[in-house]
Amino acid sequence: MTSTELPVVAAVDGSTHSGDALDWAAREAAGRGLPLLIVHVRLLTRRADPEAQEREAAELLAQAVRRVNGIAPGLRPTTLAPLDFPSAALVALSRDASLVVVGSRGLGGFRSLMLGSNSLATASMAKCPVVVIHGGRRDEEPDETAAEVFPDVVAGVAADESSEAVLEFAFETAAVRPGARLRIVHGWTMFSSMLSGGPVFDRDAAADAAERSLAELTAGWREKYPQVEVVKEPVNGSASRTLVTASATAALTVIGRRKGGESLGLGLSPVAQTTLTHALGPVAVVPC
Repeated sequence: MTSTELPVVAAVDGSTHSGDALDWAAREAAGRGLPLLIVHVRLLTRRADPEAQEREAAELLAQAVRRVNGIAPGLRPTTLAPLDFPSAALVALSRDASLVVVGSRGLGGFRSLMLGSNSLATASMAKCPVVVIHGGRRDEEPDETAAEVFPDVVAGVAADESSEAVLEFAFETAAVRPGARLRIVHGWTMFSSMLSGGPVFDRDAAADAAERSLAELTAGWREKYPQVEVVKEPVNGSASRTLVTASATAALTVIGRRKGGESLGLGLSPVAQTTLTHALGPVAVVPC
């Protein structure tokens, strides 16, 4: 199986959030021409009845397949029910996946938490991009209209090489969405300008430097994807706050995970974790 045929993996557990994630994954797989793998992880616990777990998993997966057939006929998803810890199973599957899609919270999550531990762990450690679907933004609107109401893809970038993977995923995603613009957002402050070796005391010069950095970052990608309309948005302010605000009117917000923190046990940068936790729509976390 080539990299272009690697499946979209959708994690389901019977929760409303995982149902939303399954719907999103089915549409994305169909739009990208990729296979869909639906996964329900049977929990490792001594108190569980293995036979009952298998029956429940089979029923849940059968329901998920029927749901996908109603959304994307002809997709023909496959299913898997490994016995493992949820995040461990999804991270393992991510090695041979194009994308992993999860709900922001599962059945075991506390309602007061905006992001469940399994979603956070998967986004922190997966080997491929992970999309976390936040529920509640459009509860009263039919799902079919979401792409029409919020067509844009937002990509949060830093002015360095860490943004290459983010831009690649963002351009690919925008290219398969008819009418979608790609809004490339870069939040900057005078402090970040200083850290990157830019102007320190001249705000206008710092703004010009941020705009030039965005132009340099996007030049090659715009040539590769000429069909994608690009809007560059250098914003003076907190990067995470800027991305959370942008996520309210985005079909998908794409952010980089930054691998550097993994050696310290930190899979997500502060900007990525804040954005992922507080976003108002779907967020893709890209290893970079």
